[in-house]
Amino acid sequence: MTYEEYYGCQLDGLKRVEQVLLDIIRKYPTQSYPNGVEPVLYCKTRIKEPESMIRKLERRKIPADGVTALEMIHDAVGMRIVCSFLDDVYKIASWLRTCPEFEIIETKDYIAYPKPNGYRSLHLVLSFPSVSNQKFMAEIQLRTIAIDFWAALEHQMKYKKNIEHEKTIRGELKRCADEIASVDISMQTLRDLILNDQWN
Repeated sequence: MTYEEYYGCQLDGLKRVEQVLLDIIRKYPTQSYPNGVEPVLYCKTRIKEPESMIRKLERRKIPADGVTALEMIHDAVGMRIVCSFLDDVYKIASWLRTCPEFEIIETKDYIAYPKPNGYRSLHLVLSFPSVSNQKFMAEIQLRTIAIDFWAALEHQMKYKKNIEHEKTIRGELKRCADEIASVDISMQTLRDLILNDQWN
């Protein structure tokens, strides 16, 4: 099924939201950062594939059509922002709260409160002004590059069926997630020490 077939006339609106997100993050002020320091390593956006959206709706026992998807699911448009350090995640999230293009209606802090499997990321659920009587939603995920590395492997597990040693693998993934969280804190501490030496 194509995007056009599933989302219909609302696809243009989803594309506009996707472009707005890209335009906004390019405006993030970096003047306060030392020369050569890039708080955003990379970011990418996507409109959720119809098959992925349908699976999500079916898991929730919700009608799986495109209209219902845009009414009930908030991540039809998504952006992932990957940073080097934990404090960049929270600084960017704080700055995004000042942007007039959308309203942040929910914050899910899986860094402070990780999921049981070890997943860590900061999620912001956005609501955009109505366009043609359609209110669009989007979700931004902010995480460190270390967390993103872990999440890429964990994501593959979701689509593996009848995998051998699944319990062992999930246990190891959780252990790795905890170690990565500790490394993130250590790297943040080292960065703070370096920056303090530069300013003293």
